[in-house]
Amino acid sequence: MQSAATFSSPLTASGRFYKLCAQILQPSSQRHQSSYRRQRSKLNIKPDASFLPSQTEQHDHIIHNPPPSLPNVYHTPNIFLPDNDRRKIIPDPETSKARLLLSQQIPAMKGQQEKSYHLTIKEVEEMKELRKADPLHWSVKRLSKKYECSPLFTMYATMGLAPGKQEQQKLVTEIVKSRWGKKRREAREDRELRKERWYRDEVDELSDTFIERLRKAVAIPSVSADEDKRKDVVRMGQFLAAELESLGAEVQQRPLGKQPGKEHLDLPPVIIARYGNDKSKRTILVYGHYDVQPALLEDGWATEPFKLTIDEKGRMYGRGSTDDKGPVLGWLNAIEAHQKAGVDFPVNLLCCFEGMEEYGSEGLDDFIKAEAKQFFKDADAVCISDNYWLGTEKPCLTYGLRGCNYYSVQISGPGQDLHSGVFGGTAHEPMTDLMAVMGKLVDVNGKILIPGINEMVAPVTEEEKALYGPIAYTMDNLYESLGSKTGIFDDKDRTLMARWRYPSLSIHGVEGAFSAPGAKTVIPAKVIGKFSIRTVPDMESGKVNEAVYKFVKDEFVKLGSKNTLDVSCQHDGKWWVASPKHWNFSAASKAVKEVFGVEPDMTREGGSIPVTITFEEATGKNVLLLPMGSSTDAAHSINEKLDRRNYIEGIKLLGAYLHYVAEEPMVDA
Repeated sequence: MQSAATFSSPLTASGRFYKLCAQILQPSSQRHQSSYRRQRSKLNIKPDASFLPSQTEQHDHIIHNPPPSLPNVYHTPNIFLPDNDRRKIIPDPETSKARLLLSQQIPAMKGQQEKSYHLTIKEVEEMKELRKADPLHWSVKRLSKKYECSPLFTMYATMGLAPGKQEQQKLVTEIVKSRWGKKRREAREDRELRKERWYRDEVDELSDTFIERLRKAVAIPSVSADEDKRKDVVRMGQFLAAELESLGAEVQQRPLGKQPGKEHLDLPPVIIARYGNDKSKRTILVYGHYDVQPALLEDGWATEPFKLTIDEKGRMYGRGSTDDKGPVLGWLNAIEAHQKAGVDFPVNLLCCFEGMEEYGSEGLDDFIKAEAKQFFKDADAVCISDNYWLGTEKPCLTYGLRGCNYYSVQISGPGQDLHSGVFGGTAHEPMTDLMAVMGKLVDVNGKILIPGINEMVAPVTEEEKALYGPIAYTMDNLYESLGSKTGIFDDKDRTLMARWRYPSLSIHGVEGAFSAPGAKTVIPAKVIGKFSIRTVPDMESGKVNEAVYKFVKDEFVKLGSKNTLDVSCQHDGKWWVASPKHWNFSAASKAVKEVFGVEPDMTREGGSIPVTITFEEATGKNVLLLPMGSSTDAAHSINEKLDRRNYIEGIKLLGAYLHYVAEEPMVDA
């Protein structure tokens, strides 16, 4: 039988075993603990005596440890020194004499010496010449190595000497992208799509903020045709500039000088802005206008024209809501939504917003031409949102506009207006002659009767015909717009071609004739008839004018009238057609499909937007018309509106377009 001292149970033995194992494994098992916990005993250092209260001077336990920045120990204030400290024999540091003493003790700093550079001016000039001659070979890195200087110095010394390198780098990027396999391309597209969806979700979250921004803009009566409202036009420009600056854009308000014919008036400034300056990104130039048409409640508006009013169907009524404040603010809203969503803005954005579009864009053409090689020089493409969908449900991209030649036909005879009861039947009447001449210009089916006009029109190609079939448009859409069933044609294709790609002649009115309500038996002494011809490819303005002048004069001669005639062209605007296959359009098409789930209609417009041609000719870049509003928005009319859906989804579309245009292969068509 074992004694109690020697007895050991299995449990006790196993306990000792595990304890032994724990001791063996202790160093490695504690590796997960912090360094401080494992080595804190080594950090237990006793403080130096100078850090502790003085043991000899118990009456004063103030401790002074002068910082290393002090020149020497003599700067310790005497109050902190013990009574028996020998440093107290040094004079008070606050006295000028003491300062002199200290200045003698402190060694003088090294005197300023003339800077020396290992590069000579001649070598810097050589560096510039090499960079300018071959920027691809003589990169900043290679030049820095050759001349043994920093890349930063080289970059500043040769800045602006490689203007074509950006385009060459873009070309290299496009070549690299063209070699991507299917999986890599799909992965990149999927990644960009996810980012773009984050952005779209943020637009929904910020929708009330964006509507409030539009409300503030509509409240400013920026009527460019009204002299009394010129201050409001300028105020609207300042509002835009402030909003852009708050979003981080670099903004300039550029004056255009005095208004022609009204020298007491300054033209509203052009607001130009840049958002982003990343050389690796494409640069898109966008245009819009911040002025509006006149509007008064007594004109027939159902609501106050300069107060944004939203009805139960989401229709936002207000002057400028769709033309063009809503689309202009759409670009600003796109910037803000990207910022709030934390999504990188895909392009560099250049903005050009004018304040005289509704009054002929006076001064803008010269400004654009001057800035084409300056502020706008980096633009890769242009986008304008200042037109409308063909219908109300399906978005469109516009690739063509008709031009407009506007004419005046003046016929005069008597020296003053005559009484028809006294002189009727005794004199050649100008109004009768005018009606006879203008009645020969066009027939009741819209056919232009001036010889040579129709022969100038480019023939329809099979490729162009194919664009009309998918367009979502019916004759009922036309009848709804007309308010009657008075259309000339009975089918969609011929109606759209007559509206877009064939010329038309319209008579607009007569100046000098009686037009007020009631009856007035007057024979006007002089009348001026007004008509215009909408021009299309390949009509040349000069040749059109020649044909019009000859025809009008010949018809007047046939009358045998003793009155006199004068015909002139008041103004002309060229037609414009772009290729719908250009990469700018293909990017926008993908954006429409992404946001609205449908392929966009490829349309042309019967009207004119002269600035489109100005941008194309001045910059040499493709111009895209990307509308936000629908055909029922009543721009320029009473009760102008922009549907909430078009505004919010339009902001998403503008953002999606920028994402797609940032990646679309640059294939010109």
